[in-house]
Amino acid sequence: MVVKDTDLPHLRRCVELAAEALESGDEPFGSVLVGWDGTVLAEDHNRVASGDRTRHPEFELARWAAAYLTPGERATATVYTSGEHCPMCAAAHAWVGLGRIVYIASSEQLGSWLSELGAPSPPVRTLPVHEVAPGVTVDGPVPELTERIRDLHFRFHSGSA
Repeated sequence: MVVKDTDLPHLRRCVELAAEALESGDEPFGSVLVGWDGTVLAEDHNRVASGDRTRHPEFELARWAAAYLTPGERATATVYTSGEHCPMCAAAHAWVGLGRIVYIASSEQLGSWLSELGAPSPPVRTLPVHEVAPGVTVDGPVPELTERIRDLHFRFHSGSA
């Protein structure tokens, strides 16, 4: 795992976006797409409460990148995210040709938290990104921010959002 000091502001923004999702009644996930030069290109948070369970921020950023960035720009971009990509989002990331992923909490950590809370398991198997998209560079988890993400998930699943 190679998380640099320059990554931390973008990861902190992911925490803020996850909190915004929670405040709007959604699951706490947030993601930021950053260009090679550090410019924030797009950001989003979970929107699955709408009924469309594909409205993950990582998937939305992949769609945005496909529409607005050249293949070269996509390849040098980084997706920062509060949680490791699910298989659907990892596949979209790879198919669009995005670059590095940096996540705060792993799928394994999230699964453990859901189990601890007695929350239902996701409808698809959780896999590490590298098993779905082996060519993508992935860094995470980020221990100094993991507890903040855990707290947001506990608030969501305990109904105390």
